[in-house]
Amino acid sequence: MPPPASRAVPLTLPGGAVERANAPLAAAHADDLDALSARLARRGVDVGAVVGEIAAFEVAVPSWAFGTGGTRFGRFPGAGEPLTVLDKLDDAAAVHALTGAAPRVSLHLPWDAPTGATGGAAGLREHAAARGLGFDAVNSNTFQDQAGQARSYKFGSLAHTDAGVRRQAIDHNLAVIETGAALGSAALTVWLADGTSFPGQASLRGQFARVEAALGEIYAGLPTGWRLFTEHKPYEPAFYATVVQDWGASLMLAQALGPRAACLVDLGHHLPNTNVELVVARLLHAGRLGGFHFNDSAYGDDDLTTGSLRPYRLFLVFHELAQAARDALPGFDPAYMIDQSHNLKDPIEDLLQTVDALQTAYAQALLVDAVALAAAQDANDVVMAERCLQTAFRTDVAPLVAEARRRRGAALDPVGAFRASGYRAAAAQARAGGAYAPPQAL
Repeated sequence: MPPPASRAVPLTLPGGAVERANAPLAAAHADDLDALSARLARRGVDVGAVVGEIAAFEVAVPSWAFGTGGTRFGRFPGAGEPLTVLDKLDDAAAVHALTGAAPRVSLHLPWDAPTGATGGAAGLREHAAARGLGFDAVNSNTFQDQAGQARSYKFGSLAHTDAGVRRQAIDHNLAVIETGAALGSAALTVWLADGTSFPGQASLRGQFARVEAALGEIYAGLPTGWRLFTEHKPYEPAFYATVVQDWGASLMLAQALGPRAACLVDLGHHLPNTNVELVVARLLHAGRLGGFHFNDSAYGDDDLTTGSLRPYRLFLVFHELAQAARDALPGFDPAYMIDQSHNLKDPIEDLLQTVDALQTAYAQALLVDAVALAAAQDANDVVMAERCLQTAFRTDVAPLVAEARRRRGAALDPVGAFRASGYRAAAAQARAGGAYAPPQAL
């Protein structure tokens, strides 16, 4: 997919936009924070410590999420969509300025690969750094054929029976690592569409063995300090037998590869009614939780706004993470990333909502009375144990989250500040006449 023509003038959030948006909200925010702090003090909560931990939370935004998404049936583009990866970085900088919690971008290659128009990897990195951004995990793409590609992935990539196709897929991943290293990334995420849609189509054991061997070669190409994340998904596009279909298969691969391989949990990559927090707990126990792709879902890989449908599940996931941090679990260092498709909402506003939802779930998890919970669990007191979680979840932590953002120079109300800033209108004008070329849906 060739990049559109580049835009000459960078786009930034207007100077003073955050301060102007915060000013009329400051007094009410202070009152709300004081009132909540008094209530939490009665519960023995160190509010200052909690706000500090919320302020330290960071998540990477995905480059592919800044354009309007779509379904198999249609796409309804919005004004001011990014035309290039440079535009996407401008939009990402706005998200970070408004939330104070999104300082890194996760690139998908080759969708958003550096080109001559970006000044190569060095130019892209410079553009990001000038906006206070860095790069998180890079994501490879062997789930669809690219323009000029010599061999097709129709029947698989790393699992393909043809050694030439596997070689092509391995080389792509190694090239992604090389680009990521030039950008300052330190992790590779591998999601495979490999599998079968009909019984007998391929050897189930043979496919897995080929993927394991191919990933071994990719793993061997990791630079010092890098990690490799294997990502599972039960179906789509392989409907009968996906090669890396669940956390167990992902864990088997990570354990076979070595200590720098770990499992990535996409909240939408599970069958309906899967206990995702249990998956997180098992991977924590195995020491192989690599990180997350955050989103929300009702049926499958819906890629909706995080926390929009199942906020309690999101809280329970963060409860497991907060416990692991509190227990100083060896090797605990999850990578937090977002993976969403914004089909109806303004993509920037949707990402602002998601960052807020993640900060909120984390804040709620930090309010769990760990001592009381452990005592109730030891006593097999089901009601009191559940109450420990529900008390934290039902606490309106919005003032804590807003205060954490304020301390980082961000917005008390990110969506409100974004709308007041006029950024979208400026983007529509600056990017007028261009045509966004969206990647194919994941």
